[in-house]
Amino acid sequence: MSATWGWLLIACAVAFAIKLTGYLVPARWLEGARMARITSAMTIGLLAALVVVNGFADGGGVVLDARAGALLVAIVALWRGVPFLGVVVLGALAAAGLRAAGIG
Repeated sequence: MSATWGWLLIACAVAFAIKLTGYLVPARWLEGARMARITSAMTIGLLAALVVVNGFADGGGVVLDARAGALLVAIVALWRGVPFLGVVVLGALAAAGLRAAGIG
């Protein structure tokens, strides 16, 4: 077994332990309005960070390429009330079109 598999198994064990400790937290700690605000804000922050990293990061720098155009198309589609599957398809088509045009 290589060292990579060892680290992978350790990461799996740590992830399982973190999830298990979530079940040990008393329910009354999670029921307050303050905790609901914190978890909502944390979810939005994590999702925004994920979008920025996957949409604008390349290696160690920030780039504007087809992904940014696809994100822009997806934002407009969401704003116009297009169903989620349509947003995904429109974003993919925008990225493919921009890449075919030599952008990104």
